[in-house]
Amino acid sequence: MNLLASASQRLFAGLVILGMLSIMNVIHAEPAEADAALEAFFRNYLDESFRLRPLDATRLGDHRFDDRVDDVSAAARQRWLEHQRQMLAELPREIDYRQLSRNSQIDYEMLRQELTRGIWLAENTHPFEEDPRVYGDTVNDSTYSLLLQSTLPRETNVANCLARLPQLPTVLDEARRALKHPPRVVVETAIRQNRGAIAYYDHDLAALAGDSPRRDELQKAARPVVEALRRHQQFLEDELLPQATGDWRLSTEKFSRKLELVLDAGLSADEVLAGAEAEKARVRAEMFTVASRLWPRYFPQTSPPADDERGRAETIARVLAEIGHEHGDPAALVDDARATVDRIRRFITERDVLRLPEPDRCRIIEMPAFRRGNSLAYLDAALPLDPQGTSFYAISPPPADWGPQQVRSFLEEYNRHMLVVLTIHEAYPGHYVQLEYSNRNPSLIRRVLQSGVFIEGWAVYCEQMMLDAGYGADDPALRLSQLKFYLRTVVNAILDHRMHCDGITDDEAFALLTEEAFQSAGEARLKIIRAKQSSVQLSTYFVGRMAMRRLRDEIEREQGTSFNLGRFHEAVLAHGSVPVKYLGELVRRRLNEPR
Repeated sequence: MNLLASASQRLFAGLVILGMLSIMNVIHAEPAEADAALEAFFRNYLDESFRLRPLDATRLGDHRFDDRVDDVSAAARQRWLEHQRQMLAELPREIDYRQLSRNSQIDYEMLRQELTRGIWLAENTHPFEEDPRVYGDTVNDSTYSLLLQSTLPRETNVANCLARLPQLPTVLDEARRALKHPPRVVVETAIRQNRGAIAYYDHDLAALAGDSPRRDELQKAARPVVEALRRHQQFLEDELLPQATGDWRLSTEKFSRKLELVLDAGLSADEVLAGAEAEKARVRAEMFTVASRLWPRYFPQTSPPADDERGRAETIARVLAEIGHEHGDPAALVDDARATVDRIRRFITERDVLRLPEPDRCRIIEMPAFRRGNSLAYLDAALPLDPQGTSFYAISPPPADWGPQQVRSFLEEYNRHMLVVLTIHEAYPGHYVQLEYSNRNPSLIRRVLQSGVFIEGWAVYCEQMMLDAGYGADDPALRLSQLKFYLRTVVNAILDHRMHCDGITDDEAFALLTEEAFQSAGEARLKIIRAKQSSVQLSTYFVGRMAMRRLRDEIEREQGTSFNLGRFHEAVLAHGSVPVKYLGELVRRRLNEPR
């Protein structure tokens, strides 16, 4: 399946054409002309956005602005907002929705939603005044993304890093001017991450440059950045932390509106919460069934607890505790993840789960220190506008400053069974595979504007789907681990809502996670921190997975014995990372075409 090369060719050819197209006078255009005009309008929007925010261009894989750093001053941020308002007003004037093909109508709606969402977030949330992590992300990603993900020649990337390095201290200067009374929890995380940034610029930056002849020059140019980061560390610890009295809760009204805008799934916050509560009860009942099968394996001489609510919870918890002991060494987490990949890939191919992207461009790495915080793993996918780059599945070992008890709890949470589930989620056939498909979509809008609900929903859907398809030879310990991982997804949505809307305390949140979702104490504490530092994102996993599963059930019933799993999955992935509300229409259309 040599789609990647053709997608890249279409992209670069398309950009040349788009640069020559007019975005005016398309009221009476034919669909092909109207579609081209929409893409030209979007290209125009991106060009100006990238000039205003060069790091966004780098992160997406457009390397025209790789020598520049974002101006994050208040005046510059106001220009970002004015640009979005201007484009939202011009969109219906410049593009006649009625003249577009159906695919481009969906693209139009996605762009309109993106602009509406961006304006609302700028007007109703204030990360540059309340979250020091945004400045750290700018400083770190300005060079890390270039050296790790850009496919330009290495010396070009090194030269762009050298151009950006002198500009980075100004970002930290702006942070000290703008930050006022942020929530304490985000400052504490920023302090930890800034220590990692100091180590990165002091040691790792030059190492990423490899044997470049300008490596010594790069290291020398990084010294002022290291000094600026050290001054910033002192500011964070001595000045900002004592002032960190801000409220991290978003409020019910803002949470509800943000959820509707970000999820774009046709669901209200109350509907998401109700669905999660119902699903939690169902999953716990299934977990008890599986745990009961495992009880004799782990407790051959002991009768199980009583078959009541309390006894069922005890059965699940005790079996999960025994499964947790089946873990590897903390230093071997990355190697253990690598060892699962070949088995999973072979299974996907043999069972025709879907066609895997070729060539494989996924590397498994240890998570950089400045990226560590509250997650064990993430995927840095190949960039949508630089799609032949490498994707990185990053895994974080236990933090070096943790004691033995914290490390043991961490390893028990991410035991060898759970690591399999995590690898399915992050890499095969989860995020890596899905985003490789997404990067090949012919629509520029769909390559750039990606739905987090689709992305996370697909990855969570894959966890159960792979086991249902036979992976793991029906090992009930793996199944129970998968159900626990999924229960965490369900409870994340509940936690998200309750922490920002219902005012639950840390103790109540901890009880929800440990007693009702069977999470370890260490994992629960990290999740509470994450919920305080974000809003709505924790709900994307549950909403997306339910949409995927619901569509799968509908299509299977409609097609009966003609249903083909691999063909269905490829139909889901064929349209980019679109909002899930479009999936039914798009998948059914694709299934009427040859595979």
